[in-house]
Amino acid sequence: MTRISIELIPRDKQSLITDMQNIKEYFPVADTINIPDLMRFPLHSWESFDITYPLYPNTIPHVRAIDIDPNAPLPGYNQKNLKEVLVIQGDPPADLHKITYPNTTETILRRYQKELPHLTLYAAFDPYRRSPKEELEHIQSKEAAGAKGFFTQPIFDEKLLEVCMDWLHDKNVFWGLSPVVGPRSKSYWEVTNNVIFPQQFEPTLEANIAFAKRALNLIKQTNSNTYLMPLRVKLEKYLPPLLEVFL
Repeated sequence: MTRISIELIPRDKQSLITDMQNIKEYFPVADTINIPDLMRFPLHSWESFDITYPLYPNTIPHVRAIDIDPNAPLPGYNQKNLKEVLVIQGDPPADLHKITYPNTTETILRRYQKELPHLTLYAAFDPYRRSPKEELEHIQSKEAAGAKGFFTQPIFDEKLLEVCMDWLHDKNVFWGLSPVVGPRSKSYWEVTNNVIFPQQFEPTLEANIAFAKRALNLIKQTNSNTYLMPLRVKLEKYLPPLLEVFL
């Protein structure tokens, strides 16, 4: 396995520091942090980079294309240590007072490629959002705009993971895994992200850990990257059992 990232929520500076310390203690094989940009928190992902950099120099902030003012500098323009950025489209905000812009992922990738050419750019791959043909066409257009790799939507099905690996066999990919614990969490993924869970899926921590082990072994065999998104679970409960995959 090439790189192992943990997605951390940027609630505030102290929570990020605590989470990083927990990762160092409970999951020392992780070498990368990726940080989403969430409108409900005042701390932006690229601002979080300055907090995480001392412990995790390989930090990848997410940037939402629809939030980028065409007449303002790009996020990260003044951060000399920043090396990588993930550009996603971003969903329209529920708060109608929030200003957004008619950008596409490709628009912002091109801006980064032109204005900050030293950065390595990533884009998103989502097998649940549209048809495979359409999603793979979007992969091509994102590559043409400057993307050098992809972060997938978390995948919850081994068969789908294998199929997606075949589709993206020649790409630089971070395969996403996330625990789904409880019926409310399962419903969130189904309603918000159009996820279709396999018939045998169990929304328990134990079942999610077992699936993650199988998926990580598959990812490891293909020498791919992964990122873990430990939502609504304690890091010390979810991460340590996965260490055996890397021993």
